[in-house]
Amino acid sequence: MDDFVRTKLLEWGLSEWVEKFKDEQIDAESLCDLDDREIDNLITKAGPRVKFKKNLKLLKEKRNSNQETVISFQCEQEHEEAADVVQVLPSTSDTGKRKSDLQSNPSRLQSPAKRQRLSMPGFEESIILSDVKSIMTFVHERLNDQDKLSAFLKKKISDLETDKRELVGVFGKTGAGKSSLINAIIKEKNLLPSGSVNACTSVMIKVEANRGSLKYEAEIEFITKEEWNEELWSFRQFLDNNKNQDKEDDDYHDAVEKLSALYGEDWKKSFENLMDRKYFKEIPEFLQSKRKILTCESANELSAKCVKYTRSESKQGEGNEGKTWFWPLVKCVTVRVPNNPFLQHVTLVDLPGNGDCNKSRDQMWKGIVGDCSTVWIVTEINRAASEKAAWGILESVSSLIGNGGECQQIHFICTKSDLVDDSDDLSSADIHDQIIKRNIQANDGVRKEFNKRSKINKHFTDDSFKVFTVSSKEFLKGNHLSPEETEITKLQGFLQELNDCHSETVNYVSGAYGILSLIEGARRRKEGAGKADDVCKVLEKNMTEQLDQVKKAVEKAIKDFEQCLTEGVKNSKTSEEKLKSFLDRDKQPSFFKTLEAVVRKDGMHKTKKGEHINLNTVLASCLTDSIDEKFRKTFPNDVKGGSFNGVISRFSLDPNSLIQKYQDVKLQLIFLQTEEDKIKAKLNKIILKEKKIIYNSLTEAIEKNMKKCYEDARKISGKDALKKMRKTIETHVSLNRNIYEDAKKIMMKKMNILMTIICKELKETMDHSIKLSLKASALSESLPDVSKHLETVQQHYNEDLLHTVTAET
Repeated sequence: MDDFVRTKLLEWGLSEWVEKFKDEQIDAESLCDLDDREIDNLITKAGPRVKFKKNLKLLKEKRNSNQETVISFQCEQEHEEAADVVQVLPSTSDTGKRKSDLQSNPSRLQSPAKRQRLSMPGFEESIILSDVKSIMTFVHERLNDQDKLSAFLKKKISDLETDKRELVGVFGKTGAGKSSLINAIIKEKNLLPSGSVNACTSVMIKVEANRGSLKYEAEIEFITKEEWNEELWSFRQFLDNNKNQDKEDDDYHDAVEKLSALYGEDWKKSFENLMDRKYFKEIPEFLQSKRKILTCESANELSAKCVKYTRSESKQGEGNEGKTWFWPLVKCVTVRVPNNPFLQHVTLVDLPGNGDCNKSRDQMWKGIVGDCSTVWIVTEINRAASEKAAWGILESVSSLIGNGGECQQIHFICTKSDLVDDSDDLSSADIHDQIIKRNIQANDGVRKEFNKRSKINKHFTDDSFKVFTVSSKEFLKGNHLSPEETEITKLQGFLQELNDCHSETVNYVSGAYGILSLIEGARRRKEGAGKADDVCKVLEKNMTEQLDQVKKAVEKAIKDFEQCLTEGVKNSKTSEEKLKSFLDRDKQPSFFKTLEAVVRKDGMHKTKKGEHINLNTVLASCLTDSIDEKFRKTFPNDVKGGSFNGVISRFSLDPNSLIQKYQDVKLQLIFLQTEEDKIKAKLNKIILKEKKIIYNSLTEAIEKNMKKCYEDARKISGKDALKKMRKTIETHVSLNRNIYEDAKKIMMKKMNILMTIICKELKETMDHSIKLSLKASALSESLPDVSKHLETVQQHYNEDLLHTVTAET
């Protein structure tokens, strides 16, 4: 069963029959060939069966109509000059987009027939993808496993299945309007709760599309029983040792809040039985190490059910007596929304601040933050430019999302832009003008502040920073502003662009076109025909030259980084001066408690006032500062720029130029061109992943070295504890002068490993593809006839090409 069949059953209100169709392996191809007897066996109830037959008939009529239009269009195109100049296999630019010879005059492609065709429902992305997937499933089943070529082709078909979701991370302090903003943007007014309860400091909420059902769902992932048991032990030790604790202390407040949320007053009586099953009756999944699934018919219903897993209530008001809140046990909640175009290939992540004492929550947080392609910083428009919390958040994550992540854009979103003087003396026009004026002022102020933040500017240029002044309230009610003026529509447009840029269909169709071309080319080729050996020699020569260029570019980057880091090691005193500056706060009344929290959390702590403290990044700063600029240019998060100054994007064996000279192996060369595109896309993903590991290895090496120091500092108590803690940290750093050199060596080792991976992937993938596509003619007799399938997929491929050219213009 494929996505097309599942989607149709859901659209037709037949969700209860999805599993039956799945069991019977009904796909898009077989769906339209079902006869009455087979339908009767699949759907045993008369009502749903009648509904199914009616919708299936309409689907067949629509598809037949579309096919007739395609045939008519193709006949017209044969007599149009534009069709003659569209290449069978367009070249690939550095940015990875296919271009035709008509790029200099793309308007010639936009005939009325084509415009009509692109707007037709039969050519929707999901239909194309489903059709091509059905074809490839059919071909996969008919390939045997008895020869290398067939096994190679089967693996290539299996590798076509990819689906990368774009992550948009949403940061902002409690009350900034994150939930209302997300609700307004995805047009789900009551999805995420806001206003009545306080946001938690630890629960991450993902919002994405529900592809398997028309219902609203929430998947709740808990921390493990062992982790909670460890937290309970930690809370007990902390509270026993701090019985006279200041009630405003961050860690004291955190411990009491979590314990009271889950246990009410019981924890104050005894810690002995807090893992008893009676406390987890509503969430048996926690004890079973399973995820809890909530399913509802409406967003409002799901929101009400999710509150106790995602939010906290600081005041036990009426109706809250004895109520249990499970958020202390929750690591992540994934909310899935049906039929939402903004979430097709995008996941919005409502992110808490970092500094959580739970290790698995902290690791998940770092992973998600590093994977975000866009970050939204949400704050109220009032004093947005001077809002310490918002800028503090951005500065604290800048290295994680920049050189240590894959963020391409930062959106600074100023909410509640409608809050102006709304007195009776002002007309609606006056209020409108006030709002617009303040929005302009806020935009200018935020941009000026961004340019002052050197810590952020090391990772992001002005081009990657955008400011939005939004009003969810005005977007929904429209008293004074148009929808466009609320700028919610701009953010919706941005999400739509992320969805439209998603290349699942493009990549799948392109890969399928290459595979089918290879099968058909191998079948058509006669023994001794063509000049395969000559082609192979040219390709192998090109391979050697291209790999040499790649290796030289990577080696130069490694040499540059080594020089930068050597300088960074020499400047280690700058990091130690920053550390000393932090430790010299000992005259501040609350500093001892802050330092206690820092060493208890292995050097990292976030205060209730929003200050982010990380002694490990402070010590590593001499190294990271030395490479930041070079690293950003070598590994730009915008993959269009290309890593290593674009050498990977430029890599090509140039099979496209050989097609005219070697027509008898044209189809095999088409396959090699699509393989080239695939391996470069794969390498870009590998590099993006590895570069995050490489950059973060500097801080992680320092953190590992400092772990023993923090453990020793945690044991200190009694008289002069603060002085002894300071001394312990300073002594450890002064006696471990090799920590910077060791961190440098670790990073350089990882860079060399990356170079090996890149060269190996390029050489082995293309060598193997050349060998099996041009030297495996003896195995071609066992291949199935895919000529008709190739025509269909080529049609989709060319359709995508024309659509791409039109979109670019």
